[in-house]
Formats: sequence, C-alpha cells, structure tokens
Amino acid sequence: MIDLRPAREEDHPEIVAAIQRWWSDSRSPEAARELSLLVPRLFLQHFAGTSLVAEQDGRMAGFLIGFGSADRAADAYIHFVGVDPELRRSGFARRLYGEFFAAAARAGRTRVHCVTSPANTGSIAFHRSMGFELTGGDAEIGGIPVHRDYDGAGHDRVCFVREIEPAEFR
Repeated sequence: MIDLRPAREEDHPEIVAAIQRWWSDSRSPEAARELSLLVPRLFLQHFAGTSLVAEQDGRMAGFLIGFGSADRAADAYIHFVGVDPELRRSGFARRLYGEFFAAAARAGRTRVHCVTSPANTGSIAFHRSMGFELTGGDAEIGGIPVHRDYDGAGHDRVCFVREIEPAEFR
C-alpha cells in the first residue's frame, strides 16, 4: 500500500538523496547530484502544502513538487517528480499527477504546466499520455517543438500544458 501525504520541509534531505539514488541508473553520480539541485529546500519551505510525498512500508516511494502560480491565477506548475525505479510503469506516477490535478482544480486552477529536457523522451511520452499538449517552440527536434535556451544558454526545454476541469475531480 502506498500512502500519499503533503510534503514537509523535513522531507528535503530524503528527496535529495532519492534523486541522487534513483537517477544514478541513467546519470553519473556527479550528474545525479547536479539534478538534485533542481529541488532546493525553498520548495519545501514555501510549497509543501501543494507538493506530495508517497511512502510505502515506511520508506519514500515517490514525490511531486508542484504549486499554484502566484502571477497566473488559472495556472499550476509541476516542477519535479520522482518515483522509485521499482515502482515505475506501475501507474503510480499517474496517481501522483492525478492527486495534484485534483488539488489544483479544487484551488480553482484550470491549467497545469511543466517542462522537460528534449533528450528525456520517456518524460515526453509520459506527459503526452497524461493529456499534456506540447506548446510551440522556436525549434524542432525529432518532430518535437523545443524552446531553445529556455533555462539559459544550452538549456533547451520542451514545454507542456494540460487543461483541467474542476468538475473532472469532484
């Protein structure tokens, strides 16, 4: 049984360790450590109530860091999601996203945004299967619209948006 709960600031060290451990299958230890820097403690200080942690048998099984936009009342954003490699392809990530969509809809949000790297074809396929649409970019790689230098020079991103309806999650 996997239990979901709101994240807490004290989850930060475990989330960082999970990122470094769970992504070591596809990255060097240095690259996995660098990836973990995308989730600084401030996300859990300021967005814990809109983020989720999943636990199974007393250990972290996954997490989702997300929040409502402060500047765009209709928008929510999923910043980072991690799932234990042993639980991948089990539908668990869909559950995390579904819980976030429901909370965003209850808060009056009607759109959810997220981004990924053009090289992360698994993430692109997952987001498309979850009903996200690709937003137009200024370039195309393998038929996928890409926003060049989105996060700085050489940091291209694929951007997604998904409409959500409050009635969908009642």
